Amino acid sequence: MDIRKELNEITGFNNLELLAHQVVEGFISGLHKSPFHGFSAEFAEHKIYNQGESTKHIDWKLFAKTDKLYTKRYEEETNLRCHLIVDNSSSMHYPTIKDYSINSLNKIGFSVLASAAIMNLLKRQRDAVGLSIYSDTYEYYSNEKGSERHHQMLLAKLNETLLHSKQNIGTKTYTYLHEIADKIKRRSMIFLFTDMFQSDQEEEKLFEALQHLKYNKHEVILFHTYDKEKEINFEFSNRPKRFIDVETGEHVNLYADNIKKNYEEAVKEYFSELKIRCGQYRIKYVPVDVKRDFSTILTTYLVERQKFV
Repeated sequence: MDIRKELNEITGFNNLELLAHQVVEGFISGLHKSPFHGFSAEFAEHKIYNQGESTKHIDWKLFAKTDKLYTKRYEEETNLRCHLIVDNSSSMHYPTIKDYSINSLNKIGFSVLASAAIMNLLKRQRDAVGLSIYSDTYEYYSNEKGSERHHQMLLAKLNETLLHSKQNIGTKTYTYLHEIADKIKRRSMIFLFTDMFQSDQEEEKLFEALQHLKYNKHEVILFHTYDKEKEINFEFSNRPKRFIDVETGEHVNLYADNIKKNYEEAVKEYFSELKIRCGQYRIKYVPVDVKRDFSTILTTYLVERQKFV
């Protein structure tokens, strides 16, 4: 199911909350045709009844429909704590987007909308969510809460991140992941959105930082964002082009076809190495093409939540 086709009437992020809600609604409706048929629109408002619990909150109407016992969820109940981490370096703002829409997203736009969609699911299930945003500085941190005011504050911050692009801003992922790990005291699910652009010298430090996030039994999910057409398949016309590193400003002039094969092989090897290293550290590695829909993100959330709670 491609949620984008259902939402093509939305032309911008003027209302991030509404857009995230429609992404989630489209996803939930598609669950009925998927291997996750056991989930339903009610999953966000109920939890499975466990033997020994009080029966006064059992939803008997739902029992009549499903032949399964569920109890109603209440606002004070919080079963999960989740922390979203968004890389806001210059490379995440590639490719340049003038007018954001569901059909026109770069890596930061995709990460912002995906984060808002996860927040929508967390809100439905009365779970707590926190947010960190970093680039070459630690731009924002908020710990995990579940209130409506808190959700609105995080949505506003995500939208602000989307709208204010930066030039020649690098990233110190490993530095700020260590800081975030020190701040998150209670066991949480951690979702990291990043394009994983760092030097070879920084790679080992990065995985040390990811391992630090695993401390206190946190569950870490790494969403590796990329533009498949440009960054994986290297689909550029074979004319002289200047390729510029958006984080350092360095550039090189070349014909795309001259390096296309070697580039594709190098990227494939890099992705394979990332997957292996994440597996070694027991980190969930999820490569995500920002030109596809959000089903991969939300399905991963549901699967990992079942394991975590």
